[in-house]
Amino acid sequence: MSTSETTRYVRLRVDVVLEIDGPAELTEAAEARIDGDEFMPEEERVQAREAAREDSAEALAYLVEPFDLIRDVPGIEMVQASWSSEEIEYDPDALEWDLGEEDGAEEGHDQS
Repeated sequence: MSTSETTRYVRLRVDVVLEIDGPAELTEAAEARIDGDEFMPEEERVQAREAAREDSAEALAYLVEPFDLIRDVPGIEMVQASWSSEEIEYDPDALEWDLGEEDGAEEGHDQS
């Protein structure tokens, strides 16, 4: 079998920093998603609503679906996914927020 015919696994890492400028709207959307989840037990639903009300990062985590990133990409199947969301201190000028454009990070998404 050639390389193109064998299964290969690729880990895709995405870091996104979001500014929450509408916390009430975010919480409302998260609660709607939680209420619409037909597979979530009621006890878990109550805890999820409370967590979303108390923490914008928790609310966001209920709204993000990694499968949506790759849903229409041909030739792949999601094997595993995990994600997390946390409130952070953000300074766009700090070195830790440098996305690495100058250190070769762009190699990973070369489209040639």
